[in-house]
Amino acid sequence: MTRTGTPTVEELMALLAANAAEIAALKAEKDILAQRVFKLEEELALAQLHRFAPRSEKHVDRIFNEAEQATLEGDEDCDLADEAVTIDLPDTGLPQTDKPERKKPGRRPLPENLPRQRVEYDLADDQKVCPCCSHPMHRMGELVTEQLHIEVKAKVLQNVRAKYACRNCDRTGISTPVVIAPMPAQPLPGSIATASTLAFALVHKYVDGTPLYRLAQAFERAGVPVSRGALGHWVIGSSEKHLVRIYDALKLRLRSQTVIHGDETTVQVLKEEGKDPTSTSYMWAYRSGEDSKQPIVLFDYQPGRGQEHPQAFLGDYRGILMSDGYQAWRTLKGATHVGCLAHARRRFVDALKARKKPGGPPAQALKFFDQLYRIERQVRDEKPDDGETRDHYMRRFRQKHSVPVLSALKEWLDKIAPKVVPDTKLGDAVSYTLNQWEYLTRYTEDGRMPIDNNILERDIRIFCTGRNSWLFSDTPAGAKASAVIYSLMLTCRACGVEPFAWLKYVLTVLPQRPDDANIDDLLPFNFKKQTA
Repeated sequence: MTRTGTPTVEELMALLAANAAEIAALKAEKDILAQRVFKLEEELALAQLHRFAPRSEKHVDRIFNEAEQATLEGDEDCDLADEAVTIDLPDTGLPQTDKPERKKPGRRPLPENLPRQRVEYDLADDQKVCPCCSHPMHRMGELVTEQLHIEVKAKVLQNVRAKYACRNCDRTGISTPVVIAPMPAQPLPGSIATASTLAFALVHKYVDGTPLYRLAQAFERAGVPVSRGALGHWVIGSSEKHLVRIYDALKLRLRSQTVIHGDETTVQVLKEEGKDPTSTSYMWAYRSGEDSKQPIVLFDYQPGRGQEHPQAFLGDYRGILMSDGYQAWRTLKGATHVGCLAHARRRFVDALKARKKPGGPPAQALKFFDQLYRIERQVRDEKPDDGETRDHYMRRFRQKHSVPVLSALKEWLDKIAPKVVPDTKLGDAVSYTLNQWEYLTRYTEDGRMPIDNNILERDIRIFCTGRNSWLFSDTPAGAKASAVIYSLMLTCRACGVEPFAWLKYVLTVLPQRPDDANIDDLLPFNFKKQTA
């Protein structure tokens, strides 16, 4: 006989099952929340490092004593991936290289090509007597020290054009036209700016990153009131009337290059039709290969990030295209696509920075990447054998030394992938590297292929530094002008050409030439040959 209120065995079993299901649901929810907290802690750590710490991606092993290591090993918050077997780097017979000598500290001498002006200092006559014997002292030599003296001066050019008329016709009452001596065509007719002034303004904005309002203030301090609006007209006018011709010529040359690097970055345009002022537009960037004899860097302003933009810019390009994993680049069917190894490495750097403790899988991965980059540095310094081309030698060197390292990295990634929590920095790094593996390793098949996209990212950094100062473009016309002028300034930088001298020369010569004239001699890499 069962007592009143006492549950039966069946009721207890049902209650136990319900509690077990509830406990399992709570545990699953706890795991999800813990993973969410872990991800947010990683994001916070990276955000703090991005704001306060140096941004170098150089990896330095951190060494801890035994007590600290034992404490870390006993941490319960240990990634399952930390238990993965460590794989040593394969020995491919890569020779050791000596570290380059550090540059000696001290002030460098001033350039020899700068003009020198002597400023002499002499003793007064009463000081040229020996204090010991009172005999006159003789001049035994001189002590010369050098200082850098810079003067920035503005002046007004008065263009005086002689006027001629016929006095004989005037006496006889015959009306004849007055003849005025012609002037050379000016960069911006009706403007007060000469080619030198335009070059000065463009270099300050697009090389030094000075916003136009600050440049207007600098002109005003020099006693020359030039409004910000006038400076904007100078920028857009110089681009649309003249510099775009150089840009178009460089664009044709770029499409014929063996290797092209591609990337994109954001830009904000306020007055763009059909778009909100706070919306995001893009600067698409393209660059020739590092070994190109005609270095070219081009920016292309576009309102979006769609695949139609690189397709329109590069057309039916059939060469080697280096880019990151963004799918829009891979839609160019005729190109041979290569992935950026630095993008994969950067993800492991972020994973290492986000960790609460040093070492672990991110540090292990970085050892593989560091070895791959060491191989690249070394092959650059090696000389090919007699009769062997540089490209063939690089491929042979990579096949011997890089391929075994990549194979070991792939084996390690395959082992660690099932143990990594997906929605973490380490999970993102492992997933990205495996998904892009075909493109990331393709550089070993051809000596002409670069290992990463860093050369273009360094050029884009110049644009980003300027963007931090001027923040946005007012109109699409201004954004397009900025794309043209940034392209030319960065191309000058790649060619080792002084940008002010080149701009001054181009803006003086180009207005004199018809639209269909040959301007190959004005391209930056040819200008360098002229001035050599």
